[in-house]
Amino acid sequence: MEVDQENRVPLTCSSSKKRAPMNHSFPPQPSSTKKRVVLGELTNSTDLGSTQNPKCRSKSERDPSSEKKPMRELKEKKRQEPIEEFDESFRDLKKCTFSSSIYEHLHSLEIEEKRRPLPNYMEKVQNDVTVNMREILIEWLVEVTEEYKLVSDTLYLTVSYIDRYLSSHAISSNKLQLLGVSCMLIASKYEEITPPHVDDFCYITDNSYTKEEVVEMEKDVLELLNFEIGTPTIRNFLRILMRAPQEKCKCQDLQLEFLSCYLSELSLLDYGCVRFLPSLVASSAIFLSRFMIQPKTHPWSDALECYSGYRPSDMKECVIAIHGLHLNRTRSSLRAVTEKYLQHKFKCVASLSSPLEVPGRYFEAVEE
Repeated sequence: MEVDQENRVPLTCSSSKKRAPMNHSFPPQPSSTKKRVVLGELTNSTDLGSTQNPKCRSKSERDPSSEKKPMRELKEKKRQEPIEEFDESFRDLKKCTFSSSIYEHLHSLEIEEKRRPLPNYMEKVQNDVTVNMREILIEWLVEVTEEYKLVSDTLYLTVSYIDRYLSSHAISSNKLQLLGVSCMLIASKYEEITPPHVDDFCYITDNSYTKEEVVEMEKDVLELLNFEIGTPTIRNFLRILMRAPQEKCKCQDLQLEFLSCYLSELSLLDYGCVRFLPSLVASSAIFLSRFMIQPKTHPWSDALECYSGYRPSDMKECVIAIHGLHLNRTRSSLRAVTEKYLQHKFKCVASLSSPLEVPGRYFEAVEE
């Protein structure tokens, strides 16, 4: 498939070798069809942004017959909902006696050493991969998640697998995209109703890798995980904490939830946030979201402190880190997350501004 030269983003090193087209999976398409979401060159250059990436075709466009399948229609209908619907009994943890037990169980899992990436793996393990390369990769995976309408849990799991693999395996930069799609393949199988196939992940890399290479990397990642692919993520803790009473935050629940999700996804891009536990990032995202919506009201409460186990002082470092990411969001050329949450279905929460600093008094004990 030819791509207009002016719209094309350089491929990874491994894609420079022309591979045979996978005609058995993707028949030739007319030149007017949409193009792949091709990952930019993994370098330390900061001018590689999501706005340069041409969009790839959706699965329904590549396979029109899939639209006739009832299950596919049901799946697409459910995927269009940006945030999962919950039974009203879950809107308040006081009505859900087992939520605290679930939270405690997830917290006991997230602190296990085998589920935690090294906070300094770039310095200790990697020789060819850099912090900027990781950011470019995850930015691209956000676009892939949107293009294939994957649930947000798939993205969070994918990033978790990537960081844990890079914490123990030094890889070359031209294999980083391969690691990314292989991790997303595993996460999709765990979270999605009908996950994309191996062929799909080869396609979105512009066939930079063969099916055999993707499957082999998938095997390596699964062996590292000891086939325990379920692990607590920021999204899991957000779900529970968003059900806690919001006594002082008289804002719309969806706006608060979308803003918390936006800040959490910004944290996925930042290598510096790898050192924080998922539950801490989730709590900090909610803290900062409440502050942005009502800056003159203390963003934390006794109820949230009780459910999360975090005092405002415990979250200070993480809150400041995420706040800095939000303030600098417009300066970065990597804008896939911001553009995602500028959509109306997410109530355009990415357009919300934030005060330049969080008052120090908000990190003191809550007085109610």
